[in-house]
Amino acid sequence: MGEAGEIMLAQPRGFCAGVDRAINIVNEALHRFGAPIYVRHEIVHNKYVVDELRDKGAIFVDELEEIPKGSIVVYSAHGVSQQVRRDAEARGLQVYDATCPLVTKVHVEVIKLCKDGYTVLMIGHAGHPEVEGTMGQVDSGVLLIEDMADVEKLPFSAEEKLAFVTQTTLSVDETKEIVDVLMKKFPKIIQPKKQDICYATQNRQDAVKFMAPQVDLVIVVGSKASSNSNRLRELAEKLGVPAYMVDSPDQLEAKWFEGKKRVGLTAGASAPETLAQAIVTKIQEFSPRSIRTLPGVVEDITFSLPKNLIHPG
Repeated sequence: MGEAGEIMLAQPRGFCAGVDRAINIVNEALHRFGAPIYVRHEIVHNKYVVDELRDKGAIFVDELEEIPKGSIVVYSAHGVSQQVRRDAEARGLQVYDATCPLVTKVHVEVIKLCKDGYTVLMIGHAGHPEVEGTMGQVDSGVLLIEDMADVEKLPFSAEEKLAFVTQTTLSVDETKEIVDVLMKKFPKIIQPKKQDICYATQNRQDAVKFMAPQVDLVIVVGSKASSNSNRLRELAEKLGVPAYMVDSPDQLEAKWFEGKKRVGLTAGASAPETLAQAIVTKIQEFSPRSIRTLPGVVEDITFSLPKNLIHPG
């Protein structure tokens, strides 16, 4: 007699406070000023969310030059460089800033360290908008560290004034090796007060570590561009469980689930719960499964909207 399978839902999963706030800012701007509202870069790295906002009248651009002078622009949750801020002012754009407050915290840190004469090493992925924004807080003095080879190439002595920060969506495990070598090579290096990995990245990874040993397959709800979603998939694989990342129910393949009694499901910080539920429904179409939410951290953090959006003028 074949037993019915099970879907285990990781807790926490999906939206973090920074993403929630960013999406609310675009919705609030659309509600208050009407379309079009321009957004520099994808507001969050999720196709479903971006498509939904586009349907409501948000226009996503890569560069401010694409925005007519005097328009309304929202900065994405990943943050922007000082140059982008200067350009926006020059174009007379009305700005609503959806940068995640945890990213802003890193920005403030970088500016302060550089002012105090430190060279800042940023651990992150080249080309990621958060990395571009953070490195662009100052004109010079920030170097990108992507891997161990970059650490080897550093031309500094142990006495130099060095500090490091990390991209918020990386995993502690990923940065640990680099951090350990930096600390060993430069014993006086200044590290962030609390690791700059954001609470949501950490919590979602801890939830996968708890879930993975209990399941035969992990499905991560997230889009290709989403750094933290990619990390969740890699983490499950590292723990020896096959894992797939999807951002729409029709990407699921029935064969993935054959012979897999327990399926674990999580969602990256930019993936909405409605999408996660649609994917759960699709999995159940392949074969009936009971659903169980695993225990885990309950997040009750919220970030308020920018003051100029709540009290305009």
